[in-house]
Amino acid sequence: MEKINKVPVKSRLTYSIGAFGHDMFYATLGTYFIMFVTSHLFTGDSSAEGTKMIGLITLIIAGLRFVELAIDPFIGNTIDNTQTRWGHFKPWIVVGATIGSIALALLFTDLGGLNKSNPTLYLILFAVLYITMDIFYSFKDIGFWSMIPALSFDSREREKTATWARVGSTIGGNIVGVIVMPFILFFSINSNNGQGDNRGWFAFGLMIALASWITALGVAWGTKEVDSDLRKNTKKTSIKDVFGVLLKNDQLMWLSLSYAAYTAGIQITNSLELYYFTYILGNASQFSILATINTFVGLFAVLAFPPMAQKFNRRNVFFIAIVILMIGIGIFLTAGTNLWMIILAAELFFIPQPLIFLVVLMTLTDSVEYGQLKIGHRDESLTLSVRPLLDKLGGALSNLVVGLTAVWAGMTAGATSKTVTDHGVTIFKFMMFGVPVILILFGTFVFWRKVKLDEKMHADIVDQLEQTWGKEVTVEDTSIALTTTPFYAPVAGELVPLESVSDPKFASGELGPGFGIKPTDGQVFAPFSGTVRATFTTRHALGLVSDTGVTALIHVGVGTVNMQGTGFVNFVDQGQHVEAGDLIMEFYQPAIRDAGYDDIVIVTITNAADLTAITAEQSTGLVTASDRILTITNN
Repeated sequence: MEKINKVPVKSRLTYSIGAFGHDMFYATLGTYFIMFVTSHLFTGDSSAEGTKMIGLITLIIAGLRFVELAIDPFIGNTIDNTQTRWGHFKPWIVVGATIGSIALALLFTDLGGLNKSNPTLYLILFAVLYITMDIFYSFKDIGFWSMIPALSFDSREREKTATWARVGSTIGGNIVGVIVMPFILFFSINSNNGQGDNRGWFAFGLMIALASWITALGVAWGTKEVDSDLRKNTKKTSIKDVFGVLLKNDQLMWLSLSYAAYTAGIQITNSLELYYFTYILGNASQFSILATINTFVGLFAVLAFPPMAQKFNRRNVFFIAIVILMIGIGIFLTAGTNLWMIILAAELFFIPQPLIFLVVLMTLTDSVEYGQLKIGHRDESLTLSVRPLLDKLGGALSNLVVGLTAVWAGMTAGATSKTVTDHGVTIFKFMMFGVPVILILFGTFVFWRKVKLDEKMHADIVDQLEQTWGKEVTVEDTSIALTTTPFYAPVAGELVPLESVSDPKFASGELGPGFGIKPTDGQVFAPFSGTVRATFTTRHALGLVSDTGVTALIHVGVGTVNMQGTGFVNFVDQGQHVEAGDLIMEFYQPAIRDAGYDDIVIVTITNAADLTAITAEQSTGLVTASDRILTITNN
């Protein structure tokens, strides 16, 4: 079996740059486009007509985004089933970026004056352009982030690539806020009290569209996708399937409800920050100061998460972050027009967001095993598809609230900080802070009362799955009357009897007969030719089924499930076929020992009751990975 583990620097760099352009597009669409609609698209119209059009466009955007939620699973299925010489993902990244960028640039115009000369036709064309842009953005989005597992079989390499991409996306998403007002003012003919004009906003939209398109071409050119059949999808995913998993997996359901409320609240406040600088502070250009600080703070918060999670555990990190966030909102409410108080408040509001996102992402990932234990089958792709759906749901609600807020508060075309009334300011602050506080506190309450899946609970779940997975495996081919399977040592070291290992469940034989090896190095090889049937997010164990129907669990260490994957690398995926002697895992012995755990490698035959005979060829002494330990007969 060919192994391509190392991701080339060019691949990683172009992928990171692709993430940079991708999140520039996302930030523009989620935060700044709605301000163009509410504050600039209908300049010169009568107040009543402009307000009516803004309200209609806001409803169209929200409605189309809700419709698009139902389309996403089919987009993912289409990408999975795309077969081209360039792979699954690159064609859709390029096509999505091309069509999505053209549509975005057009949306930053008045379509040749149709918004005034023929409002009905304008609304129809706007709806067509917006749903086209959103669908093809989704093609690019799903295709782009789905590439990570296709770039390497090595989990460590995947993590490095994802980290590089996260750095690129963090910088891209925040730098838009740095350049938005300076760029718009530079290309505007009329400064319009520091808000710019339609020409400046179109130049900004065109620049973002070009950046997204060019960086997507860079991904297509420079990011090397591993040619593999491992991730072919043969099952179509539907909205019904997604919600079916939600209802059966109660931890996933409660986490989804919590995160949906939280992310809607967060996106509302984030989207209204530029309005605050424009209509409360009265200086939109100073928003660049906040966005510049956010760029560096966001990177710091991402890097701070691992040590914080280790010190306080993820659940406590979530609550600490919520407290900081609420302090930020409290200061924001009283900051008025004091720039540095505003920036302090905004940073206290922003710093916790990457931390909470990572807590939710890790808990969501762990809910895969929770659902596997509870439901009896693994729904990885369905489970992980929930978060993007919830982010889009939050974005749809945010766009609706922001558009209506601009209308109700009088922050539409022609308005300035001097023309907005005290009543308008009160409405604005309630929508910017009051509504999000209600949503965030509701989400926090649900998380506190209902989401119990923490690191310890997950470790216990993985431990139970290890004990039960092999008993449920059935042999599909029983046509061979008698089969002999040679079973080789998966790791080099000192072979010891199973009863001598320190884990009582393994030592008692409760989990099946087998042996232990005190390893002399950290490389684990396939003991026979077969298929990987069980993988774990903690990466410390693998379940395999031989081509002849023997099921085996390879478990590295005692208590190492609590390390949550630190020090372990899997080179295989669930469903992958391996040959005897293929490298399937590596582990770092010093990391295990420093954590206070035994690094012994335990091997058990989990379907021994279905086998005819298990003969030991060697029971003690030094072994290498090529030594035959057992001969197994089954019929």
